[in-house]
Amino acid sequence: MAPSVLYHHVGGKDLIARRVVERVVEGFGPPPAGLPWTVWFRTLLLDLYPSLAAYPGTANWLLMHGPTFPTLMPIVETGIMILRRGGFGDRAPVGYALLLNTAVLTVSLSDDRLRHEEDGPRDHATMMAEFRAAAEGLPGVQSMADDFIAPFARGGETADRLREEYYRLVVDTTIAGLAATLERG
Repeated sequence: MAPSVLYHHVGGKDLIARRVVERVVEGFGPPPAGLPWTVWFRTLLLDLYPSLAAYPGTANWLLMHGPTFPTLMPIVETGIMILRRGGFGDRAPVGYALLLNTAVLTVSLSDDRLRHEEDGPRDHATMMAEFRAAAEGLPGVQSMADDFIAPFARGGETADRLREEYYRLVVDTTIAGLAATLERG
């Protein structure tokens, strides 16, 4: 089907993207409201990952346009109320934005990296050689190149697993960081 036919029946590129994202997120729902805020957000964010990761571009669209769909408003409302109940008071909306934006941004960056996996081994080898040359005499940076960057850059199942592990770490660390702000007052 030609893009012009879609545009005629659905609308322009932006409206088509909106409808695709709306379809991806329509099944999302909030975890049970009675959970502690840390558990509620961990559950929500880990449940979001498979759908966002399966549809590259969705995370970026949500970052750029926000949760503008009626189906997402109950999640936002519940999350803010749970943070208020958890002691964040007027800072609850900012805490909500921090948690969601950090998690969704992590998926969006992974989507961008996936586009570069298509560049093939020659480009990967060139990039790694340049990184190693820049890391000469810097063992920490060299370790980052070998143990962290290289497995992602190679792509495939290992990179998929590492992306999800990294996402989980980002979620857990962001929740712990936000919790620490409560302790400081």
